[in-house]
Amino acid sequence: MRTYAVATGRALTLGAMALVDVVLVVLTLLGFVLAFGLGMVFMFPPSALLVRHRTALARRLNGTWFGVDVPAPYLPEPLPTRPQPDGWYRHERQLYKTPKWPDWNNRWKWIVGDPATWRDGLWLFLNPVVACVLPLLPLTLAGCAVLAWWAGAPLPLSLALGCAAAAALPATPRLLRAYAWWNHLLLSPTARSVLAARLQRLDQARLATVDSQASELRRIERDLHDGAQARLVAMGMTLGAVEELMDKDPAAAKVLLGKVREASSTALVELRDLVKGIHPPVLAERGLGDAVRALALDSPLKVTVTVDLETRPDSPVESAAYFSISELLTNAARHGGAERVWIDISSNDHALRVVVTDDGSGGADPSLGSGLRGIERRLAAFDGVLAVSSPRGGPTTATFDLPNALRDKSPDCTPSLPRGKAAIVGICWGIGWLPLFPQGLVAMVMKIIDVENRSWFLALYLPELLQWPLIVFNILLGLSMYAAGMLIPVMHARQQRLAEVLPTRLWLGR
Repeated sequence: MRTYAVATGRALTLGAMALVDVVLVVLTLLGFVLAFGLGMVFMFPPSALLVRHRTALARRLNGTWFGVDVPAPYLPEPLPTRPQPDGWYRHERQLYKTPKWPDWNNRWKWIVGDPATWRDGLWLFLNPVVACVLPLLPLTLAGCAVLAWWAGAPLPLSLALGCAAAAALPATPRLLRAYAWWNHLLLSPTARSVLAARLQRLDQARLATVDSQASELRRIERDLHDGAQARLVAMGMTLGAVEELMDKDPAAAKVLLGKVREASSTALVELRDLVKGIHPPVLAERGLGDAVRALALDSPLKVTVTVDLETRPDSPVESAAYFSISELLTNAARHGGAERVWIDISSNDHALRVVVTDDGSGGADPSLGSGLRGIERRLAAFDGVLAVSSPRGGPTTATFDLPNALRDKSPDCTPSLPRGKAAIVGICWGIGWLPLFPQGLVAMVMKIIDVENRSWFLALYLPELLQWPLIVFNILLGLSMYAAGMLIPVMHARQQRLAEVLPTRLWLGR
């Protein structure tokens, strides 16, 4: 009983919001007419943003009331316009002194060119009708029954409408679920918006990765110049002095040779440390688990490492995870004041999940520009996500996932078709020849040469007026069956590949 009471209350709320939507429809139409009819283009963005606020509320209610989450479908907002080397801002062929107009033009194109803007408008225009037809169907039928009785309609019609309203009342929860499906149909993300957002994230990650690699190359160059290179130059100068002292003062030459040997050992250690900082040999030879265990042995903290991986990630993913773990250990020892650290490396479906927990003082915040920001940039290149929980007083838990890092490395094969589609493909290939050849092409030849023996060509037994239409129909039917037999596996494989990228099913071919 409580379920039906809650469903009825929500239906009435949606109906009241639909009445408000009528006012929004009028305002939106007014903004559209002013923008595209009278040239007042500055009126359209406020109208579109008003509609977006309304649809955002609908998406939020769709998730909290009906359990059907609908993420925002909009294309990524354009980035701020950057100045040229001469300080001017360019938009297409125009130059501006300030970024105000280029940003406004980009924002205008972003709103107008986004298909979600127009789908939001379509939802707003149809929602008053749909909200009355679906959530408020019992109330609508009851109102129609009263109006029919008031207008003097036949009594059986009024009674039928009243009985339909009473029968629809228990179905209110199902009607609300249908309304949630309607919201998801028009307000869910499109393939274009999902892929555009993903491309923008990857583009930003690429830029961050390029900057990180450039800084890493500068660090390596600086370490080589100030470390091993300086020592090698000093060794060459010392060996030159040894050549001069070899005959004059062999004892002094022997002392200098000892210093050269010590310098060579120090340079070798520095080169090994530099190579280890680029890509540790143990990581390349033994994998992520053993590399992290070796890292734990070198750490001044008490580190417990747990590894549960069935497959080994690719080398770039291993490197990103290794250096992220190394940075987290460094932060725990340098900033957190921790004594113990627990590292858990496991798999989550095809994702590599790493959880690093320490007993330090907490307070870690990626927004403060610490080493956590560098970890985020490193992981973003692989679509990785870092989550940090670090209350004051500790403990600090850092979790990051690298999706698709543990995907099977076996060659890809076309996914098997469901039984229904496989049966359709089999039927198409099995009997497609029948309408195409004997009842189509062969019958057409027999009709052209006007053979008296009709044999088993069905079209030739029909009246003269219907023979050619049936022959053409058979030919088209056979061609369609063969086309379906070829296209269904191709479309199924395409949907499977698209499902690996998109988080939810997409509608309306978007």
